[in-house]
Amino acid sequence: MRSIPVCTSIALLALFMAPLATAASSVEVVFKNPEKFSDASLDSPGYERGADAYVMKELRNYIQKLGERYLPAGQQLQIEIRNIDLAGRYEPWRPNAYEVRFMRDITWPSIDLHYVLKQNDQIVSQADARVMDQLYLQRPGRANRGDRLYSEKAMLSDWFHRQFAGQHQTGLN
Repeated sequence: MRSIPVCTSIALLALFMAPLATAASSVEVVFKNPEKFSDASLDSPGYERGADAYVMKELRNYIQKLGERYLPAGQQLQIEIRNIDLAGRYEPWRPNAYEVRFMRDITWPSIDLHYVLKQNDQIVSQADARVMDQLYLQRPGRANRGDRLYSEKAMLSDWFHRQFAGQHQTGLN
């Protein structure tokens, strides 16, 4: 006898959850001509097999998480990444020259991109942007991070917050 009310409850729950699932925000990340990127491409100095795929996968996943955090339900964000210049540089005159990126004040990370933000298939905003962090070496907690892309992720997080968080501030610190 209990199976009918339970099945009915489950069906009603699924019916009410369907609109919520379709109204979620989404972020699409595309890499335009990655073979020409300053870093993270097949042609960059010190290229290691799979490095470009690693960087692009990590950045795509991170940007999508930022979208889940900051964009209100129903918004769609399309980001076209046009160049990636990772923090630091390889110094070819050093031993193991292409295994370590040396971080200097003048080797800050930057990402060139174009974004389009839509709500209900209407463009809310769009722009070209150069996201960079010239003070990346002064970020607190940097020394304790094991993430190879810590500087780039922190930079993107700051930019995303400045660019999109003002529109949706529920539950964020």
